[in-house]
Amino acid sequence: MGAYIALIYGVILFAILVIIGLIRFIFSQEKGNEKMQEIAGAIREGAMAFLNRQYKTIGILALIVAVIIIIANYFGNLSKGSSQAASIAFHIGFAFITGALCSAISGYLGMYIAVNSNVRAAAGARKGLNRALQIALRGGAVTGLAVTALSLLGVATLFLLYGGASGKDNLIKEAPSLIVGFGFGASFVALFAQLGGGIYTKAADVGADLVGKVEAGIPEDDPRNPAVVADLVGDNVGDCAGRGADLFESTAAENIGAMILGVALYNVFGWKGILFPLVARAIGIVSSVIGLFFVNTKDESKDPMKALNKGYFVTTILNLLVLIFVVKAMLSGELPNGQEVNWWLLYGCAVTGVVLSYIFVWLTDFYTSYHYRPVQEIAKASTTGPATNIITGMSVGMESTALPVIFISIAIYIAYKLGEHALPGFATGGLYGTAIATMGMLSTCAYILAMDTFGPITDNAGGITEMSGAPEEVRNVTDRLDACGNTTKALTKGYAIGSAALATFLLFSAYLDEVKKILGKPLESWFSVDIGKPEVFIGAFIGAMVVYLFSSTAIRAVGRAAQYVILEVRRQFKEIPGIMEGRAKPDYAKCVDIVTKGALKEMVVPGMIVVIAPILVGILLGKEAAAGFLMIGTIAGVILALFLNNGGGAWDNAKKYIELGNYGGKRSDAHKAAVVGDTVGDPCKDTAGPSLHVLVKLISTITLVFVSLFR
Repeated sequence: MGAYIALIYGVILFAILVIIGLIRFIFSQEKGNEKMQEIAGAIREGAMAFLNRQYKTIGILALIVAVIIIIANYFGNLSKGSSQAASIAFHIGFAFITGALCSAISGYLGMYIAVNSNVRAAAGARKGLNRALQIALRGGAVTGLAVTALSLLGVATLFLLYGGASGKDNLIKEAPSLIVGFGFGASFVALFAQLGGGIYTKAADVGADLVGKVEAGIPEDDPRNPAVVADLVGDNVGDCAGRGADLFESTAAENIGAMILGVALYNVFGWKGILFPLVARAIGIVSSVIGLFFVNTKDESKDPMKALNKGYFVTTILNLLVLIFVVKAMLSGELPNGQEVNWWLLYGCAVTGVVLSYIFVWLTDFYTSYHYRPVQEIAKASTTGPATNIITGMSVGMESTALPVIFISIAIYIAYKLGEHALPGFATGGLYGTAIATMGMLSTCAYILAMDTFGPITDNAGGITEMSGAPEEVRNVTDRLDACGNTTKALTKGYAIGSAALATFLLFSAYLDEVKKILGKPLESWFSVDIGKPEVFIGAFIGAMVVYLFSSTAIRAVGRAAQYVILEVRRQFKEIPGIMEGRAKPDYAKCVDIVTKGALKEMVVPGMIVVIAPILVGILLGKEAAAGFLMIGTIAGVILALFLNNGGGAWDNAKKYIELGNYGGKRSDAHKAAVVGDTVGDPCKDTAGPSLHVLVKLISTITLVFVSLFR
């Protein structure tokens, strides 16, 4: 075990050194002129102020939940003796706090670097596309590496502290169940970070667009718009801190779920089956770093997306090559019947996950890029008004759920069957195959997250160049990078929901394993959930309902907060003479303050709905009903997230397609209709949709933590 532990911590140290190097590179770049620095300073101040206030709120909620976790697990495990119950409760509670803290740190670090990279990317655009591209991507890479390295560090360290380093089989097998609190802590922070950030960014965006673009007829990011700084702040709190916490939680929860499944195969792989997820994650970090340094564009006229795709391709190929040796070394063994494990089939599971990630990226691009039919249909429908734009956009969003669900289903089936054939006679063999597929899909997580954070950095860079009055050639560079960033943000949402679907199937299986332990059943046996029982049906029904109720409260929160922004922007246009002529400066801080207060107030209710509902179902209706809640809640959550993400992205790019000069171009009736459609899609793709990624994993980690209380 020592060599593998050394490898894991060696990679963590390597990631830290790379992060330090990237930060030094970013801070060594020029910050532009005084006007650019002033605008960037306002964005930085607003973003960090929001994050500080948000984390204080989340911290209070997390401490309350930590106390509840400790009490619940103590009484839930009293049958094992008071000292044993106290030990279990403390371990899970401490893991929860650790997971929440690591998630918060990763979000904070990512935000800090993003708001310091934006102005440097804008200044770098004066020296050409490649310089600005390098600055923005390396700024995003800090987030990607921080998130994955902290997740790996937290899970690996807790595993060792909780018995993994003891050398005793019984303690090694028990350790993964004790660290489920880490996944719950990460999920808890991720939900509120994504939800609060999503409410903030879209309330500001809707207010800025409806009054600025539609009513006043001024361009996007125009310095005359009082909500423009709040809008630029929102890009960071929603897409940097929120998505960082989301994928931190994905990697942590998926690692823990796979480790729990590895316990069931201890007789075949020993501790290697438990440690494999952590080693695979470490390999992904190294591959992502190498892929990052392949990103460059010597030809300034080329699409920068090609350079990013090259880095993604290199990362993927390196992962696939190294995983051959890792799977062979860690997942070879002899079955009880004397037959050798077919590790090539298990490697095929990893390949399945990698292929699914590429399919999801392509499908998301098809439904959200203006190069293809769906977005062009919405743009054409805009010529007859906002109503037909919205009707067509809804139909595109609904259509976009079909192929992803089919491919997820195919991937789960293939991975399950490969695992089953590689490990015949083990009830959990197929499930472990799906765990390996999830490893494959999340192996590029660090690089994907770098591309995601690249989006808000380039968006901010474009806003800074526009507001500072930079020359047209500089704006052209930032516009190209911004368009590329919009694509990467859309693609990473597709990747996030695809990985969430695989991870939740894995976590569902881990929940069933925990139930078997409590009931005293062998892990190799089956625990069946009878869907014919009324309690199970009711639990499943409630699971689907919670998904829609949560989405409703999230979208309504954006509407309420946006109304305050709209009224404030209208007031400033009316009461501050000279804004439209550029003679007077708008009160940007007022809009930032309004959105901050609104987002923090509105995020609490939808978040607590998700936390409370699965616990009540398990306590009142039982373990099987909680399993029904998990299964149907996951299915409904994934499908609704696909609809909201893709529909919202398609509405956004239909507007951009018209702005390129199609169907009358900017300020035409079609453009005004498309702006309305984009406004409807904004809370779908940036608030409710991404928050559902977290929801489907949060309900799984909650049930794992509180399963001992369920009747």
